Amino acid sequence: MRVSAALPHDPSQLLTDTVALARAAAVDEAALDVGSAAAGEAVGEHLESGPEGDCASTHFFAATHAGYRGWRWAVTLACAGAGEPVTVSEVVLLPGPDALVAPSWVPWQERVRPGDLGVGDLLPTTPNDHRLVPGYVESDDPAVEEVAAEVGLGRRRVLSHAGRLEAVQRWQEGRHGPSAAMAKAAPGPCGTCGFFLPLAGSLRGSFGVCGNAYSPADGSVVAVEFGCGAHSDVAAEPGSPVQVAALVYDDGVDLAADLEQIGS
Repeated sequence: MRVSAALPHDPSQLLTDTVALARAAAVDEAALDVGSAAAGEAVGEHLESGPEGDCASTHFFAATHAGYRGWRWAVTLACAGAGEPVTVSEVVLLPGPDALVAPSWVPWQERVRPGDLGVGDLLPTTPNDHRLVPGYVESDDPAVEEVAAEVGLGRRRVLSHAGRLEAVQRWQEGRHGPSAAMAKAAPGPCGTCGFFLPLAGSLRGSFGVCGNAYSPADGSVVAVEFGCGAHSDVAAEPGSPVQVAALVYDDGVDLAADLEQIGS
């Protein structure tokens, strides 16, 4: 620990004037990271100093070694009173206002996003997950109440009212919801399509699953107001060509001309 000689100054003025002592302490600390030979170059110009109370002050020096742009050496000095020696209380490397720092740490359960789960990954739910309730709790979904096996005998937890509302909002606003560009250009909604498989329970009137292998939504939950060009009611009028994109097999045979004869 570095200690300066006692000077007949007011303690606050003494602390402000001891830049040399603070720099020497910063150089000693820097030597632990970059070595003694380069320690002096790792501590740059004196930036500022500020009081930490009646008998303490902190000096800031620019950190000049690579990888620490915008960081500062902070050296806190203290003095017991007038005529007492000044001592180094703490030396630490701190980020300045323009320093590049890592983002704040976020718990894993708040970092996980839809689509992050991979093969073999496990995503446990918390005991107080608001999306789930114990299976024996009375549900406001009539379909759940009708299934006696779920009253403490089947699934341990079932979807809560809040969890169901979140799913509804997510599906309504998703790519298979009524506001999707494909839905707006579709000849009819999914609710009137023969390939539409309604969900059970209270969501039956709002959502279902697409069962058309040629639809971009095949196997996905779709809103009844969603739609695509593969609607079951779409049919070519007699005498009119089928509008298709240029379908080309790997052998280079263009089928568009042949398909134009369909319906004639």
